[in-house]
Amino acid sequence: MSSSLLERRRTGWDLVLGALLVIGGLVILGHAVWATAVSVLFLGWILLLVGVVGLVGAFFRIGKGGFWVSALSGGLLLVLGGVCLRNPEVAAVTLTLVAGALFLATGIVRLAASAQEPEYRWPLLIAGVVSTLLGLVVLFNLVSASYVLLGVILGIETLFDGIAMMLVGRVRVSPAGMGHPGVVAP
Repeated sequence: MSSSLLERRRTGWDLVLGALLVIGGLVILGHAVWATAVSVLFLGWILLLVGVVGLVGAFFRIGKGGFWVSALSGGLLLVLGGVCLRNPEVAAVTLTLVAGALFLATGIVRLAASAQEPEYRWPLLIAGVVSTLLGLVVLFNLVSASYVLLGVILGIETLFDGIAMMLVGRVRVSPAGMGHPGVVAP
């Protein structure tokens, strides 16, 4: 059985990329409505492309097992991508509804876990309350939240990815015993 170690390296390029991601995250947060619209259109094009590839791949499976599954999933993704591109506002509301439901469900699960885990009660309770409240705010303000929520989530993710890149650098899995500098045991 082979083991592996995590190798952490931070270079000047990691600092540059991290700084660019931080700047990009701040720009996205400043233009959250625009970022929401662009992300919905990007998702629509990706779904459309994957649907076409799935349909083409299904035709290579004619006479073999899995043709209908590939054809139906490719067709479904093609239609879903077309809906996202034709009605980006509806797609943004739908994605916001899914995000709000996930926040709410995550919060409820964390609240239930906090009642059963005395060692981690307070962190789970605080995280559960925050997630539940965030989910309720999103779901009760669905239409207004749909204009900015996806952009805000994208901006925050980009911002914190940049900060992490500048602080940590890149982490790679390397085979154990290779003698790499900066190797950290998991």
